[in-house]
Amino acid sequence: MLSRRQPTAPPEKRRFSTDRETLGRQVEVTFYRAGGPGGQHRNKTETGVRLLHRPSGLTAAASEERSQSLNRTIALERLRRKLLAYNTVPKRRIPTRTTAAGRRKRLEVKKLQSRKKTLRRVVEE
Repeated sequence: MLSRRQPTAPPEKRRFSTDRETLGRQVEVTFYRAGGPGGQHRNKTETGVRLLHRPSGLTAAASEERSQSLNRTIALERLRRKLLAYNTVPKRRIPTRTTAAGRRKRLEVKKLQSRKKTLRRVVEE
């Protein structure tokens, strides 16, 4: 009988808090000049916002709006979504075996493909 190795558990990932107050303390905010339409106001002011979450190294940026505060809110929400995605642990896959019917079906499909290709082959005389 074959011995089946038990899958090892994934290493513990560090979970990060996503509440507004904690994020505010852990985030490094930088501003930059955002390109695009908006005229002189947009070209003179630094309305683009880039947030760096120091503990995880994740970044989020926003430069869609002409307002720095709106861009900060958008970037904070994007960073929050990234952290939520980072915190989720994927379900562990349980390996399964192919059923006999599945194997038969696969062989039938392979035979059909083989027949098609044989019929398409150019016969040399």
